[in-house]
Amino acid sequence: MSTKTRRRQQDASGRSERRPAGLPTSIKVGGIALLGVLVLAAIFYASNRGGSGTADQAGFQVGRPGPGEPAPTFALASTAGGSLDLGSLRGKTVLLYFQEGVDCQPCWDQLRDIEKDSSAFKGLGIDQMVSITGDPLPALEQKVSDEGLSTPVLSDPNLSASKAYHANSYGMMGTSADGHSFLVVGPDGLIRFRADYGGAPNYTMYVKVPTLLAQLQRGLKRA
Repeated sequence: MSTKTRRRQQDASGRSERRPAGLPTSIKVGGIALLGVLVLAAIFYASNRGGSGTADQAGFQVGRPGPGEPAPTFALASTAGGSLDLGSLRGKTVLLYFQEGVDCQPCWDQLRDIEKDSSAFKGLGIDQMVSITGDPLPALEQKVSDEGLSTPVLSDPNLSASKAYHANSYGMMGTSADGHSFLVVGPDGLIRFRADYGGAPNYTMYVKVPTLLAQLQRGLKRA
């Protein structure tokens, strides 16, 4: 075998044993960590994009106090002026709507759409609707004005009423804010209906009005 032939064989053998250089371990670890962050960010965004979940079917929980139990009383500053005392509404059927607050636009869309169909709620025997949230009164007054709403919205900055109803247990903000809860308090002060739509896993912050009306109708019939 000639010298040139041996050299060609040696060169070919050397090339076949070489392996492509892999990425440094630090880059691999960093890439995996970045991927994990991106996945978590996507999950967080999907769960918190302005509270835009929508309930079409019966997707709610029923917290306590619930139907048949006394409705805790409260007196809170109202966008309608002064304060509103739930006890002063005794003798009326009242729909309480606990919601997340100024930054939850679907919550305000909910209130607006309920007002548009107020006759249907009156047809179910609802005399008065009141919304409650944890934002300060000036911010609520501005939001109510911007949205052109007439429903009294009550400011509960210390979550005193919200905690009494455990309405801050059904939302995407943990216990620091209300979720999306509806309660009907009867003329006798007893709760006749409750639906907490804002809890995990859907974090629903808007319920289509026909769905809400259907749920109310069924619930009030059983009360």
